[in-house]
Amino acid sequence: MPKQEPYRHLTHAPPVNDRSIVFFTAVTFQRKTLLSSDAAHQILLGLWERSVDRNNWFVGDYLLMPDHVHMFARPSLDADSMRSWVKMWKSVSSRKLTSGLGVDPPIWQEEYFDRYLRSAESYSEKWQYVRENPVRAGLVSSPNDWPYQGRIHDLQF
Repeated sequence: MPKQEPYRHLTHAPPVNDRSIVFFTAVTFQRKTLLSSDAAHQILLGLWERSVDRNNWFVGDYLLMPDHVHMFARPSLDADSMRSWVKMWKSVSSRKLTSGLGVDPPIWQEEYFDRYLRSAESYSEKWQYVRENPVRAGLVSSPNDWPYQGRIHDLQF
């Protein structure tokens, strides 16, 4: 089997300001399908709800697919760095998912995708596209039927 090249984190344009909204995608290790469950949903939701108090990151809309997660988030002015915050929630969720779901680590691919959003329109367009993922994958017939999504904070431009 050929050796797979490691994923390289893409460098993006700097944020518009210190409170820019960031769109994230994080993928499970070897695309393990373990995120579309009530247990996984509750673990990740709990971590992201506590992110404001612990890391000063606000999570807006999010959607879990079986092997990846999409979310929008915004740091406060005194937030942990993006890399530190993502590393924290991936590390803590790995431990909780490993024990809660009875699966072997690793849980997440090391890298993730991030993109700074420039406007409310780009947020809305991106979210509408993300919400259709379960429909395109044949998991549900309507985006509203997918149970593993939500909004923690209303992120305004």
